[in-house]
Parts: sequence; structure tokens; C-alpha cells
Amino acid sequence: MPNEPILVVDDNPMNLKLVRLMLVPEGYQVRTAGRAEEAMAVLQTFLPRLILMDVQLPGIDGLELTRRLRLDPSFRDVIILAVTAYAMKSDEQRAMDAGCDGYIAKPVDTRSLPELVRAFLDGSARGKRITAPPVM
Repeated sequence: MPNEPILVVDDNPMNLKLVRLMLVPEGYQVRTAGRAEEAMAVLQTFLPRLILMDVQLPGIDGLELTRRLRLDPSFRDVIILAVTAYAMKSDEQRAMDAGCDGYIAKPVDTRSLPELVRAFLDGSARGKRITAPPVM
């Protein structure tokens, strides 16, 4: 699935750089945003197939941004994956209740992230919780 558009939303610049370095060589079109407001601005001109959404963002958090996106028909089919250091079952449920299609617990395994993204894009991993060490 090369050339698929992906948005990565994370307030940690190192995480944005790392994910970009992992996904661009796989052929994905990757855009990044450090805050929810920045993500909303990017989404005015860029429609991703998948969003990696950090849950803990300053200001509007990732779950609230997900709720807002799900209200817009333009984003109903976009795959949104919650990415968070919180790994409690209730946190996973909160992400799903907000409209996320999957849940990836940090730290994310940098070796398997491209494979996980591919699995969500092809539909084989939807609704799954993925926990994979180390480092994102």
C-alpha cells in the first residue's frame, strides 16, 4: 500500500521525527502535527487514510480531537489509532469510545510499526489493541 497518506499527531518532536523516518521509506505520504490545532489545519488540505493520534496532547487532547473528527463525515472512514503510554484496560476503552479504531501502547516497537500500520490499512488489525516495546 505505498503512497497511502498518514498523519502523525504527537507533541514530542522526536516521536514525530522517528515515526516519519520509519514510514516514509515504506512509501507512505507522512504529514505531522504537534498539537490538535495544528492537526486540524493540516486536515484542511490533506486527507489521510490513517492517523496515529497521541492521546496526551496539550490543549485539546487526542481523544477530543478524535471525537470532533468523527462528527465530520469527511473523516468517518479515516482509521484513527490511539497511541499512548497509558496501558490500562479503561484507557483502551476510552480510546475506543472516542472513536479510535485501534490502540497502540507506548513504547512502540520501531521494528514493527510499519507492519502494524500496514495491517490497519488493509483491515486485518482493526479494533485490536497492540502493545509492542520498545521506544517511540
